[in-house]
Amino acid sequence: SGAELIDLEHRDANTPLSELGMEQSVALGRWFAALPAGQRPQVLLSSPFVRAQQTCEAIARAIDADPEEVAVDERLREKEFGVLDRYTVAGIRAQFPALAEQRALVGKFYFRPPGGESWCDVILRLRSVVEVLRRDYVGERVVIVGHQVIVNCFRYLLECMDEDTILSIDREGDVPNCSVTEYAMTGEGEQQRFTLVGTNFVAPMEDKGVPVTRAPDAPAGPK
Repeated sequence: SGAELIDLEHRDANTPLSELGMEQSVALGRWFAALPAGQRPQVLLSSPFVRAQQTCEAIARAIDADPEEVAVDERLREKEFGVLDRYTVAGIRAQFPALAEQRALVGKFYFRPPGGESWCDVILRLRSVVEVLRRDYVGERVVIVGHQVIVNCFRYLLECMDEDTILSIDREGDVPNCSVTEYAMTGEGEQQRFTLVGTNFVAPMEDKGVPVTRAPDAPAGPK
């Protein structure tokens, strides 16, 4: 459209799910609830952003867990855009041409806008989350509700990727809303590792006849 600013009614962290987003969350919760008891989530971790917490609470209600027991972890928040928050790519080029040039030169994996984060910064905070999973949740089934960049940065960490690999995956398309990317812990002792089971699984929505979408309800900036 050529617009320079993304029209947000609330700050990004306070933006709730749309009506469709809530339908998708309910469908996902029902899918988890339909799993055999030995496969249902035992631990729910959520980004502090309102829409992520709403999704996690929908899952909790579906599996008869207490929504109050959802663990909110600020390390799972969306990537911070700093001074570029709410600007579209066109807006960045028009209002911050020097930053647009730097982003094109450095690449988005390493580019850190003033007051914001690079993908590397997000990966750094997620490393400690992975250590918590290894230490505190051994043998438990954990669901993490996050955001587009969070999913890709977890993939980078858990699958030992490099910059080119994860950015190639990112270019293939956005992570579908309420899709499931799953890992299993395999091996013993020091040989334990996260093994990919599947990515971007959207059957929970398809089975319930709920539309599958990739565009976020209200993007705060270019990912």
